[in-house]
Amino acid sequence: MREKLNESKAAQVGLVAVLAIVVAFLFLGKSGGGSSSSSGVESELTVEPGATLAVSAPTGMGELPTSVPQTGPLPQRFTSAYEADQTVALLVVHDGGIDDAYTALALNEVAEVENVTPIVVPAKQIARYASVTIGLDVNQLPALIVMRPKSLSHGVPQASVAYGVQTPQSIYQMVRDASYSGPEGGTYHPE
Repeated sequence: MREKLNESKAAQVGLVAVLAIVVAFLFLGKSGGGSSSSSGVESELTVEPGATLAVSAPTGMGELPTSVPQTGPLPQRFTSAYEADQTVALLVVHDGGIDDAYTALALNEVAEVENVTPIVVPAKQIARYASVTIGLDVNQLPALIVMRPKSLSHGVPQASVAYGVQTPQSIYQMVRDASYSGPEGGTYHPE
């Protein structure tokens, strides 16, 4: 076998190609979403109470309907805050994660200033919020989900999600975006 590899250029190229594929597979397989990722990727959510969620991709590719399992009603604190026309900030965290702890501290800072109801939930309780998290395709932690106030969503709950470490400034921006009630789609003309 060794002699054949030493004598044949095609066998050498083939072996190098196979090894490169194996290394690439192993490398890419281990780099899947961990909790320390701070991609800052945001998704939009539109939820109709009942059974169907419509997710609009951040690139504007359209809406993807997703059915939601019946997991019971959302927790009382969440629904009360939404019904009271609050901006709800739901943070799903790993217990003991450093990214998660920093984001929770930042969320508490913003909640003191803005009209925000912060809710921090350990990952093991995420199923209680399935009607929100499934529609947003939450797949990393920490995940910060910010719900628009009920009066601004025109009867269809809407939310955005951001992953990884969040600063008070980034949370403040998400909250301001969620509570924005001005004109949409205008153009900016600096003077």
